[in-house]
Amino acid sequence: MRIVIAEDDTLLREGLGLVLRGEGFDVVASTGGPEAFLAAVEEHRPDVAVVDVRMPPTHTDEGIKAAVEARRAHPELAVLVLSAYVEESFATDLLAEGAKGVGYLLKERVGRVDAFVEALQRVAAGGTAIDPEVVAQLFAQRRSDDPLERLTPREKEVLSVMAEGLGNAAIAQRLFITENAVHKHIRNIFFKLDLAPDDHTDRRVAAVLRYLESA
Repeated sequence: MRIVIAEDDTLLREGLGLVLRGEGFDVVASTGGPEAFLAAVEEHRPDVAVVDVRMPPTHTDEGIKAAVEARRAHPELAVLVLSAYVEESFATDLLAEGAKGVGYLLKERVGRVDAFVEALQRVAAGGTAIDPEVVAQLFAQRRSDDPLERLTPREKEVLSVMAEGLGNAAIAQRLFITENAVHKHIRNIFFKLDLAPDDHTDRRVAAVLRYLESA
């Protein structure tokens, strides 16, 4: 798996490179700014980009903008965005460009190497990986008229774990329930969110987007 890193903090950038190489990944470029990142994507055509949200010159949203631009130019590129804080709008902006192959993690998650690598592999395979803390804060901001308020507490719990990118078996293990129960909860989620079967839509991704976009 070929990876490009975009992180302006030199120590973190080098640390990420060491971690990823140690796990057997091919880090083809490490950059410190959005322009260098986009140039590296064009040159190396990586499978995955690991991008910091806040980069020079203003340290606001340059990273997320560069990630969105890279995805538009190369839709097959998987992107794992890192942030020091929960910034819900940035997660939504990136997912709105296409939820497959997208992740959004807090930087503290990088220190948990197994979880970080698992999220990276999931994103590279076309899945999603949303940080549990982002999920929790989004649910805390639900409005009373939000369609997601139709969900029961358990259904919200299932959706929150599903938003992290986990499959049914992993959800069942996390919540200490059976896979059959998970299947029933997800079916109810789809029904309550008016997500009918569609050959062109991944309903799991659509459900996650529905709740991210209504924050």
